[in-house]
Amino acid sequence: MLMAHPAVLKNLIEQYETLRVLHAEEGQEEVRRRMEDIAYTLCVSTGTSDIDAALVAARHRLPGARVEDDSLLAP
Repeated sequence: MLMAHPAVLKNLIEQYETLRVLHAEEGQEEVRRRMEDIAYTLCVSTGTSDIDAALVAARHRLPGARVEDDSLLAP
């Protein structure tokens, strides 16, 4: 599997989180569609199938992440 560069993952996480706040405040269709696009990209970039797992996996790949701490991935 190809691995996305940490800078790309960081940017996608920031975009998703910003759009999530906008969607919660305004609920605009355009914002929701953009969130779905970014969620899909994060899932593909991390080899996951849902946005929550994608966010965890992406954060684990960022510089400074504690790779030995997988407590968030436990079932």
